[in-house]
Amino acid sequence: MSYGLAFSPLVPLPLLIGLAVAAALLAGLLLFSRTRGSVLRALALAVGLLALANPSLTREEREPLTSVVAVVVDESASQSFGDRAAQTEAARAALKERLDRVPGLEVRTIVADAGDGDQDGTRLFSALSAGLADVPPERVAGAVLITDGRVHDVPDSAPQLGFNAPVHALISGRPGERDRRIALEKTPRFGIVGQNQSITFRVTDEGAPAGARVGVTVRRDGEVIARPIVTAGQSTSIDVAVTHAGANIVEFEVPPLDGELTLVNNRTAVSIDGVRDKLKVLLVSGEPNAGERTWRNLLKSDANVDLVHFTILRPPEKQDGTPINELSLIAFPTRELFQTKIKDFDLIIFDRYAQQGVLPQVYFDNIVRYVRAGGAVLVAAGTDFIDTGSLANTPLDEILPSIPSGDQTLQPYHARLTDPGKRHPVTRALPGSESDPPHWSRFFRVIDTKARSGTSLLGAPGDKSVLQIDRVGEGRVALLLSDHIWLWARGYEGGGPHIDLLRRLSHWLMKEPDLEEERLKLTVQGRDLVVERQTMGDSVPAAAVTTPSGAVRNLTLAQAEPGLWRATTPADELGLWRAANGRFTALANIGPLNPKEFAEVTSTRDVVAPVAAATGGGVWRLADLSGTVPRVVRVSSGERLAGEDWMGLRTRDVSVVRGIGLFPLFAGLSGLLLILGALAATWVREGR
Repeated sequence: MSYGLAFSPLVPLPLLIGLAVAAALLAGLLLFSRTRGSVLRALALAVGLLALANPSLTREEREPLTSVVAVVVDESASQSFGDRAAQTEAARAALKERLDRVPGLEVRTIVADAGDGDQDGTRLFSALSAGLADVPPERVAGAVLITDGRVHDVPDSAPQLGFNAPVHALISGRPGERDRRIALEKTPRFGIVGQNQSITFRVTDEGAPAGARVGVTVRRDGEVIARPIVTAGQSTSIDVAVTHAGANIVEFEVPPLDGELTLVNNRTAVSIDGVRDKLKVLLVSGEPNAGERTWRNLLKSDANVDLVHFTILRPPEKQDGTPINELSLIAFPTRELFQTKIKDFDLIIFDRYAQQGVLPQVYFDNIVRYVRAGGAVLVAAGTDFIDTGSLANTPLDEILPSIPSGDQTLQPYHARLTDPGKRHPVTRALPGSESDPPHWSRFFRVIDTKARSGTSLLGAPGDKSVLQIDRVGEGRVALLLSDHIWLWARGYEGGGPHIDLLRRLSHWLMKEPDLEEERLKLTVQGRDLVVERQTMGDSVPAAAVTTPSGAVRNLTLAQAEPGLWRATTPADELGLWRAANGRFTALANIGPLNPKEFAEVTSTRDVVAPVAAATGGGVWRLADLSGTVPRVVRVSSGERLAGEDWMGLRTRDVSVVRGIGLFPLFAGLSGLLLILGALAATWVREGR
């Protein structure tokens, strides 16, 4: 309880000050002239002024507040290396026991980790600031950090802390730790397919002599492409070819250092998005037909496609002896297209093409070799496929998935997805396929064939195939056995998804990664990591997901739709994630390419030492304390707040007012008696 004096003037303060000045002058004049009773008169004036000032006695009831000390526990990924976690837990328990013995002290334990997955590095001081946000600075007695010393948000100066109290640090880990890491310094985001991109990296050995020669394994999409020998501590560049569109995952891995702390940062990866300069497509139409414009419009509408289109204008029955090169405005450059530059094309389409003596048989041999070497051919067949000039009667017969039986079926029907077609990325979830019959227009012709290989994606009644695909060597082949796809494009009976079907088919032939039948994909959606497995099988094994810290999570994949299986896991760590499912692997990087958390993992006192020294705190290594922590001492004054075996906390005398009493001195009878007493004393003195 404390007492005080408060004033509540009865007149405005300027007037009160003026009256005080006048009273002082009058009292001084009386005292100077030695008038009888001058002292009592001056006292009467003072009492009058005091009455106008309206003084009051105050009484406050105060309750003392506890001082607050923050214990910040580092639970970032680097704290899991070695025996740091055990050291940290033991230090936390011992420190809590010591702090609990100190009276008038409130202990706040703040856990700092990367649980939200969106911050790079260990941010202990951000956690400290958030944990003390509701505490007035004058109540903070100090802070103790339990960490490996790799803190990435250390303030530049002590005032930035927001309080005037010591910051101490207990360092986990052991002196002399060794670690090898590889970091990417210069990486491209995009690359033209078929061209090289340069990547710069550096191998660093901490705690080991510099200049060691280290072998690096470089992989692209899981396949080893180089094994350079580099010097630790020096930057090295390597050229990597971008082989396909989409993500080209390039991994770098170094062997472990003897006795090193962790292998987590011994590998890293970068994703280079492959961009095709232009997809070159050769479209050869055997004769003018209603479907020709469908193919042309589809391919011309794609800005990424460079289309070369030729149409054979003279049908076979109109042979009048006129040379072919005199019938065309532009001579058909057969030799240039099918011998000299055939490898430049990503896809060759034969649209209702029949042999007319334009292409010699040797050029079809070139096409077969082109496909086996990685090219793609699409045959959109009509009645030409069962005529004597059929492509099945050329060397292309070697790579076609089926051969014509010589008949055709002429009847209206709805092309339906086959069981493999419901799973294949080309036709899976094709718009309109979910209803029965499918919500698209009918076809009126299908060429009867005998299947030899490949997969049928669209079928007709009687187990007839409408669309077949196959892999031949390194290349791909597709056979469309109805020439009525143009009915979908023209909107007949509501039309159909011709754009989706033909575009997916074309891009599958050109090896678009997203359309592969068997594929494992790892993507980040919000705060989750999504594992997707495309397959033509009936089931898939569990996926093993390896976190950046090296932990393995086994995920059971659930079927999301036919041919697509999916599972999710929290993306709660920054760095390189890896998923494995059978023979397939996928990688995804969350956050920066070189996370600070794994950039330097050896424990150190140097990072937090400046802020500890600026606040008067101390830094101790737990390995040197023999399983205990320094003594806790309350310090009321002085700049030294830490010693060899003790840590100091500021003594805070902070209280809160719980009640207040007020007694006006000149109110009521007491005030009246004081004024009358002063006047009476003056009158008595005057009467003598």
